[in-house]
Amino acid sequence: MSVRQPHPIEVASYEILRSRVDLSPMPPLWRAVTERVIHASADLEYAIDLVSDERYLRQGLDALRAGAPIVADVPQVAGGITERPVVCPIDDPSAVRMAKAAGITRSAAAVRLAYSEVGPGAVWVVGSAASALEEIILRGVRPSLVVGLPVGFVGAGEAKAKLRASGLPQVSNVSEKGGATVAAAAVNALLYYQG
Repeated sequence: MSVRQPHPIEVASYEILRSRVDLSPMPPLWRAVTERVIHASADLEYAIDLVSDERYLRQGLDALRAGAPIVADVPQVAGGITERPVVCPIDDPSAVRMAKAAGITRSAAAVRLAYSEVGPGAVWVVGSAASALEEIILRGVRPSLVVGLPVGFVGAGEAKAKLRASGLPQVSNVSEKGGATVAAAAVNALLYYQG
C-alpha cells in the first residue's frame, strides 16, 4: 500500500482545524473520521455531533482493507470517494422501474439492487437519501459499516436515530446536517488511514 501524500493546502487546513478544536482525546479512528468531516465541511460542530464507536470504525476499516465493496446512495457521494470504485445504482433504469412497481423511492430501490449485487459485508454510505438509510435497516444488509449522514429537515434526523437504535455498525450524527461531502469524507478518512 502506498502512502498518500496530502496537498500542502490540506496540511495547512488540518493545522488550522487542530488549532481551533482539540480532538486528541478521541480514539484514533473516530478522530480521523471527525477531522476529515470537519476538514471537508469547515464545520467544527461535527466534533460533538458525530456518533460512532471505535470498534465499528475498526470493523469498517478492516473490511475496506480486505476489499469490501462500497455502496453509495447518490452519485455525489460516489464521486467524493476518491480511492476506490463505488457501487451506486440509483440511476439504473431497473431502480426506476422497481421504485414505480413497489411504490418506494428510487433510493430504496437502489439499495435493493445494490444488495443483490454486493451481498453482506459491504460499506454503505448515505449522504442524501434518508429513505436509503431506512431501507438499509429494513433490508437487513449485514454491513461491515454504515455511514449514515443524510442531510435534511424531512426524515434525515429520524432515519439517523433509527440507525443508531438498530445496532448496526455505524457512523451517524445527531443533527439534521450531513450531506454527500461529509459522508464521502468519513469513508475517505478510513481509506486514507495509515495506522
